[in-house]
Amino acid sequence: MAAPLTLRGSEGIWMTYGPPNLGSAPAFHGDQTNTCRAMTFSLDGSLFAWCTSESISIVETASDRLVQKIDISKVVELQLSPLGNIVAAWKHYSVDPETKQGSPNLILFNTKTGECVKEFNQKKQINWCPQWSQDEGICCRNVNNELHFFENNDFENIKTKLHLQKVSEFELAPCPAPYILSAYVPGAKGQPSFVRVYQYPNFGGPSAALANKSFFKAERVTMVWNKQGTAVLILTSTEVSESSYYGEQGLHYISTKGESCLVPLSKNGPIYSITWNPNLKSQEFCVVYGYMPSKVSIYNMKCEPLFDFGTGPRNMCFYNPHGNILCLAGFGNLNGNLEFWDLKQKKLICQMKAQDTTSFEWCPDGEHFVTATTSPRLRVGNCYKIWHYTGTLMAHEPTKEGHQLWEVLWKPVPAGVYKEKAVRYKAVESSAEVEQPAAKVGVYRPPGARGEAASFKLHEFEAPTNVKTDAGQDKPTGQALKNKKKRDAKKAKAEQKRKEEEEGGVSVQTSCPPQSAQQGAKVGGGGAGPSHHAPVDPEVDKQRRKIKKKLQQIEKIKDQQRDGKQLEINQLEKLKTEESLLEELKSLSVR
Repeated sequence: MAAPLTLRGSEGIWMTYGPPNLGSAPAFHGDQTNTCRAMTFSLDGSLFAWCTSESISIVETASDRLVQKIDISKVVELQLSPLGNIVAAWKHYSVDPETKQGSPNLILFNTKTGECVKEFNQKKQINWCPQWSQDEGICCRNVNNELHFFENNDFENIKTKLHLQKVSEFELAPCPAPYILSAYVPGAKGQPSFVRVYQYPNFGGPSAALANKSFFKAERVTMVWNKQGTAVLILTSTEVSESSYYGEQGLHYISTKGESCLVPLSKNGPIYSITWNPNLKSQEFCVVYGYMPSKVSIYNMKCEPLFDFGTGPRNMCFYNPHGNILCLAGFGNLNGNLEFWDLKQKKLICQMKAQDTTSFEWCPDGEHFVTATTSPRLRVGNCYKIWHYTGTLMAHEPTKEGHQLWEVLWKPVPAGVYKEKAVRYKAVESSAEVEQPAAKVGVYRPPGARGEAASFKLHEFEAPTNVKTDAGQDKPTGQALKNKKKRDAKKAKAEQKRKEEEEGGVSVQTSCPPQSAQQGAKVGGGGAGPSHHAPVDPEVDKQRRKIKKKLQQIEKIKDQQRDGKQLEINQLEKLKTEESLLEELKSLSVR
């Protein structure tokens, strides 16, 4: 079964099937008007809704039956509740010039009857939509710096309230009952900001909080829960800081057991993207951070790094729905570099480019994905492309001349419809015409330096590394990291001492051979001919050490090549010298 791809643009709203039924369209009549402002699916994809300048349309996706058409004008934002029982619509806030009163601009409708359930005043477009639990057992919205809770979509009665002075943001965990939420209160007058985690409806003062984390330097926060609702990541940011004109960011971790810490990042710079693995366990998360070329690392629930993907031109990360493949992407001011990694084997599957990409989304089957160039971000070259994660372009559909593409969405499917498949490394076949990549324009080089390897690198890229963590460690994360550093330093010191002793032994034997060796040489051959214990020429020994050092460097380059890292020109040239170095070492050994 193919998952439909839904598109919204100046031609209206339409659907097309993804692989394996590319090119065909489901039984969906769509909308041909050019005023479609927004579109939304229910959590399981059973209902689909969109709005125009005059009305809201709700369709049952299985039968393409129009469930409701609600007459309401000037709707800008639209959202279906998880089970599709309520559709929320938001309009720009306006004030009646005669009464000087604001008109309700957040309206909730029952999708089965089309009746208005409740109207609210919601001035800000940011965080305009109420938040539901996945079973729609509770619904919450922020009203005048306090949180109001409703149960079972009964919006006439406020079931309970969470009173936190100047609470500005909250986030419901995507888990079934018991319901968990996090609330953020910004700091004021020298007091720190803080985030508290609560279990609904236990809101009886600060002691009722499951966890609490306070921090400075936080003007804005982004809270991201894992799938099970057991831990939340908090990305804090400031507009400007003393160290950087671009502000400062921090990543904090809180669990519902009360544990909290600052996630350790091994490179300075901004944090571009954070995401939890969406599999059933949801026990790890990925972070893209650091000045370009940025680093990407995977952490466990103790905030210990499990795997480091090295550095590269990336600023986004996307897990596929099964959580077994990770896409590392560089969009925006980067040139669309895409890397796909097998997370079980920790191997690079493929690397490709999708330039001018403004939208990326995995297909529910976990094998295909769509990239799109959309307006108003880019008004030229609007199109969408469907790919396989092995790098094969399956379809390329440019927008008709004079039209624009605004949004691209896969239709959601219930959990378990698509089963996880084994990761493949060989590219799949496709009938689509693959675009030829544009010729790479190199930097100018003077005539005397052309055809030679560059003498410097613009960026020093790091190779991926598998970080080993201590199993069964019960100490706090900070102490664990300190102990690990001490052990690593001790091992390095012992290894350095061992090398010095070996080099020292060679030099002593070279400059002054033992007396027994001298006597053996006299007895065995009377000083004529080579002997096993014969003294070594210092110049020959020096040449040997130089060659062995070069061979060690070549072995490291081979390891990087096996790990899938793209090698520099000078590294490739060094690989070619291996045979000649071995021959030279052999000739020195027989002297």
